[in-house]
Amino acid sequence: MTSGAAPSGWLAGVTHRPSPHVDDRPAGEAVTVAVVHYISLPAGRFGGDEVDRLFMGTLGDSLPGWESLAGLRVSSHFFIRRTGETIQYADVFRRAWHAGLSNFRGRNAVNDFSVGIELEGWGEGPFEDAQYAALEALLHRLKALLPLQYVTGHETIAPGRKADPGPFFDWERLERGLPAGVAAAHAAEDCDRVMLARRAAELAR
Repeated sequence: MTSGAAPSGWLAGVTHRPSPHVDDRPAGEAVTVAVVHYISLPAGRFGGDEVDRLFMGTLGDSLPGWESLAGLRVSSHFFIRRTGETIQYADVFRRAWHAGLSNFRGRNAVNDFSVGIELEGWGEGPFEDAQYAALEALLHRLKALLPLQYVTGHETIAPGRKADPGPFFDWERLERGLPAGVAAAHAAEDCDRVMLARRAAELAR
């Protein structure tokens, strides 16, 4: 990188899989939040390529019962496998489509100001040590690149609609390894539910 050039939004040392499901953030938007999710396809089966194909838009309706996923346009900035392998699908300076209808501390549309981090999991069992180590390392790298202030969960910003990272995610463990200046925010009051419900009603009209 030449002197004065903008930093790359693609991290070195991780696998890059540029997803087509990204767009530009609103002008001047700062990335202050990391949102932790879980995902596995089918639920509870790990190590396959289905999540990759979902984020790359090539999943289709290849398995019975998956018709609802056909054509779904979704992505995340990062996917951390059970082994700790980290795959990046979106430039962190661009907007990935991971949060959906959401609110964090009085702001809707959390995709606008967040990075999404998916952990390979299914909500019915613990995550692996390698995943916590990879997540901690990733958050330290993101803090060096972005004005990151908070780490939250999808269930916090979309209550009642989402349940990840779920009851088996160890927030206390994560908090012990957070970089300076970054706090965990996963309390009920971290989402303005009235504001979120108002936005949902607007979208339903």
